[in-house]
This record gives sequence, structure tokens and C-alpha cells, in this order.
Amino acid sequence: MVFRAYVTAAHAAVAELPGGPRGYQVLAAATRSDVGSQLALAQHLGIDRTVMTYLLDDLEAAGLIERRPDPADRRARRVVATERGATLLTQLDQRLRTAETLVLEPPDAGERDTFRRQLRQLATRINALDPVDTPCDLVDHAEAELPTARTSLARATRRQG
Repeated sequence: MVFRAYVTAAHAAVAELPGGPRGYQVLAAATRSDVGSQLALAQHLGIDRTVMTYLLDDLEAAGLIERRPDPADRRARRVVATERGATLLTQLDQRLRTAETLVLEPPDAGERDTFRRQLRQLATRINALDPVDTPCDLVDHAEAELPTARTSLARATRRQG
């Protein structure tokens, strides 16, 4: 229930961003890291190259990222956040913190920090036992578990039929 509430709140926090949560991952990586080429970014985030191309097209059309020639390899393109993209990322980070706070209330800040730390430790142990191929696979699996109007309607129809 906690996970479902967080995923719902997090999706709402980044809903206006092209690509939603995946768009957020790309924008964050383009802003905060030096992953390198478009291909390296796709591999780093576990996003299919074709999906990455469409996602980058949408983020670029929105003025949030740029593809620049890589000085080390002119055939490759580096993905870099624009000033507008970096500013939006700051706003999205605040929205995600607010979503997390709403989901994890009423514990105080110290209890939330302890909870987050314990979740990271648990996730690390679980991933060692049952590794996830890519972060996107995990997101896809989690989204498939969330009830939607379509799946709820399909379940109701099956029950009636």
C-alpha cells in the first residue's frame, strides 16, 4: 500500500514532463552526471535505444535537453540538460520530496531518514537474491501491479461475465 501510494504520488509529481518517470530519470542523469553519449545514457538507465531516441526527441522539443556532438567522438551525441531543464529538475525534485513526505507522514524527519535507510538496505539485500535486469523493468512491473481504470474495468467485466 505504501509503495502504491508513493508511485501514484511520484507519477503525479512528474506527469507534465515528457516521458513521465523515465523522462525524469533522463533529465536527472543529463543534469547530474557525465554519463556520456546517448547510447551510454540508455545503457546506464536500462532504457531501450529506440525508446531512448523518442524520449530524447520529446525532451529536446520541450527545450529541456540538448544533444551535442561529443568532442571525443564526433559521431556520438552527448545529452546535456538546458538551463530550463535544470530549473525544472529542481522543481520536480521538490515535488517528489513533497510526495514522499505526504506518503510517509506522520513520522518525523529522523524516523523518515531511518525508514529510507532501512528500505535501501533491504532493497540491496533483495536485489542480491533476485536481481532486476534494469530499473525500467522494475518500473514496468510496478506499474503493471497498479490498478488503473482500464484494469479495474476489465476485472469487473470478467467478474460479471
